[in-house]
Amino acid sequence: MTTYRARFDASVSFTNGGGLQVQGFLVDVPSAEVTAAEVAQLFLASLGLLMAGEVELSNLEIVAAAHKGTRGGPAERAVVGGDGPRYVELSHVIRDGMVTLPNLPGPELAEHLSREASRAIYAEGTEFEIGRISMVANTGTYLDSPYHRYPDGHDLTGFSLDRLAGLPAVVVRVADSGRLGIDANALATYDVRGKAVLLHTGDDARFGTPEYVEDAHFLTRDGAEHLIGQGAALVGIDAANIDDMTDGTRPAHTLLLGAGLPIVEHLTKLDEVPPTGATFTATPPRIAGLATFPVRAFATIG
Repeated sequence: MTTYRARFDASVSFTNGGGLQVQGFLVDVPSAEVTAAEVAQLFLASLGLLMAGEVELSNLEIVAAAHKGTRGGPAERAVVGGDGPRYVELSHVIRDGMVTLPNLPGPELAEHLSREASRAIYAEGTEFEIGRISMVANTGTYLDSPYHRYPDGHDLTGFSLDRLAGLPAVVVRVADSGRLGIDANALATYDVRGKAVLLHTGDDARFGTPEYVEDAHFLTRDGAEHLIGQGAALVGIDAANIDDMTDGTRPAHTLLLGAGLPIVEHLTKLDEVPPTGATFTATPPRIAGLATFPVRAFATIG
């Protein structure tokens, strides 16, 4: 479904004196047919402006763009319809030989028991196939546990289901920010407490290509500190690494995993998830002694 944002200049006067002017401001709008008066109300609500008097808009333009979660906007007022929830797959499909990262080998899929061979084991007309896969744990869309970074951290078995399933999600859209680093300022307006914070960069469009690791988005040190301090429950990203891959200290991994927060890397299709109102699930198998493993990540809407 196509969503829209309004771009405009605005001048606001206040009933208790003073005024405010903005240029090129953007808010989420419910449709391409939104009126200037409705945009003005969304503008005031987005900033929480009190005692506002006259609002004058100019250079108003409605553009097709993903909603970013304007306060008081359509994402907050969305009405759930239909016969039940909608699910959005957020994981890359694991295929034989696929490339997740250029320095990691792709998975190898083979047969342990073929259907033909199984016919000698079972009754006539009955056959089975048993497959086999060999892969590094960092394949496709995967979850990191603290053991990935710390030798005394817990492994995949250490996360209870309530840490990974049905978490309220907030999607932070940064594809058009002009910056690769996602810092505390970019996250400051979001309510992240108890939520899965999903960083939507758009880098997933390059997944599986050499360009995926070039000019990749990442979470900065102060961005990680902010999410921890504000009580985020999980952090995911649709990029090659949650860290700046030129920084060998890996501050985001170090801080988030040190605080016990699960990390999900290589997400995809976050453009199909609303800024708020969805839940997020990403559960790996309970494998003792492994720090990282692929997940089937998905959002539930409605």
